Amino acid sequence: MLLIKNGKIITMSEKNYENGCILIDDGKIVEVNEEIKVDREVTVIDAGGGWVIPGIIESHCHIGLYEQDMGFEGLDVNEATDPITPELRAIDAINPMDTAFEDAVKAGITTVMTGPGSANVVGGQFVAMKTYGKNVDEMTIFSPAAVKVAFGENPKRVYKDRKKMPTTRMATAALLREILMRAKNYKIKKDKAILEGKEFEENFKLEALMPVINKEIPLKAHCHRTDDILTAIRIAKEFDVNLTLDHCSEGHLIADYVKESRLPAIIGPSLTSRSKIELKNKSFSTSGVLSKKGVKVAIMTDHPVIPIQYLPICAGLAAKEGLGVEEALKAITINAAEICGISNRVGSIEKGKDADLAIFDGNPLEVFTSTLYTIIDGKVVYSRE
Repeated sequence: MLLIKNGKIITMSEKNYENGCILIDDGKIVEVNEEIKVDREVTVIDAGGGWVIPGIIESHCHIGLYEQDMGFEGLDVNEATDPITPELRAIDAINPMDTAFEDAVKAGITTVMTGPGSANVVGGQFVAMKTYGKNVDEMTIFSPAAVKVAFGENPKRVYKDRKKMPTTRMATAALLREILMRAKNYKIKKDKAILEGKEFEENFKLEALMPVINKEIPLKAHCHRTDDILTAIRIAKEFDVNLTLDHCSEGHLIADYVKESRLPAIIGPSLTSRSKIELKNKSFSTSGVLSKKGVKVAIMTDHPVIPIQYLPICAGLAAKEGLGVEEALKAITINAAEICGISNRVGSIEKGKDADLAIFDGNPLEVFTSTLYTIIDGKVVYSRE
C-alpha cells in the first residue's frame, strides 16, 4: 500500500483538496480524502504541500516509433510506399527503450497516444499506453485506439515525387472515401455471411477498419488548415464515423463550425516555428477559443516535433492565451483521456482508477516547477530525491 499525504490534490473530478490524501493498493486508487487512516503497514509519501494531479496524458505523439538519438534505425513512423495502410499497427514498431519515455516519466507524463505519422492518407493504428516498462504489450491500455488519417500538405508532398495519388487535396479525400466505402461494403457482406452461417474470407486491410466502421474507435485526423478541418468533418458525417481533429491549427478561425460538428480537437504542436504554409495561422489562443465555444480540447506536443517533456509548458502557454489554468490542466488529463477513449482507467484521481499520479512542487504549467514524483500503476517510477 502507498499513502500520499499533505498534497494539494487536483482530482479532475467532483472535488479537489487543499490538503488531502490518496491511498493506493494493488495499482489502483482506493480512497481520496482530507484524511485517511490506515491500520496496516503502508509506504508514505509526504507531498509537502505540492500539487498532486492525475498522470499527464499526451494525446498525439510518435514516441517509440520516431526514436530520438537514433536516426534511420529508429525511424519507423511512416511507411511512405502506399497511401492506404490501415493494417499497420504502431504496437509492432514501438521501442520502449526510446529515451523519450524516460523524459516523459520525469515530466509526470504517464500515458501517451502514439502511432503512425501523416505521410499516408491512412497511416495505421494508434495505441494508448503507459510510459514506463520494457514490454509494450504490458504497457498497453488500449490497442488499436484510433486509425490515423491525414489531410493537407503531407500526403501530397510525399506522393508527388512518386507521381502517384494523392498529389491534390481532391485525391486525398477521394482515396479516403474509397477505402471507407470498401470497408462499409465489406462489413455488410461479412455480417450477412455470419448470419447465414457461410464461410467468409477476411481481408486484412479492411478488417483493420472494422472498429472505425463500428464506431468503437475514431479516425485520428491530421488537419491543420480550415479547408482540411472541414473536409475531415464532411467525411466523418458522410460515413457516420467518429473522428478527432488533430492539430486543428486554424480551428479558431472556424470555431462555430468545429462546435457544430461536435468533434473534439487535439491542439498542437504550437511551440514550433511556422515551418510550412498550413501553419501560418497557428496560435496558442486556438485552445481557448475552441474551449469557450464548448469544444472538448486536448493539447499535444506531436513528439518529437516538440520534445514530449514540454507538454505541461505548452498547456501553460495555452492557459496564458485564454484557455485558463483549470481547462489547461483538463486538456492534458481528463479531456485527453476522454478523447482517447481511456477515461475509464486514467485522467482523474478517483477510486478504482489506475494509480497514475504526478506530484509537483508547484503549478505544473509553470516553467520553474519541478516534478517530485511520478507514479504509474501504484509504483514510484521517478523521484527527484
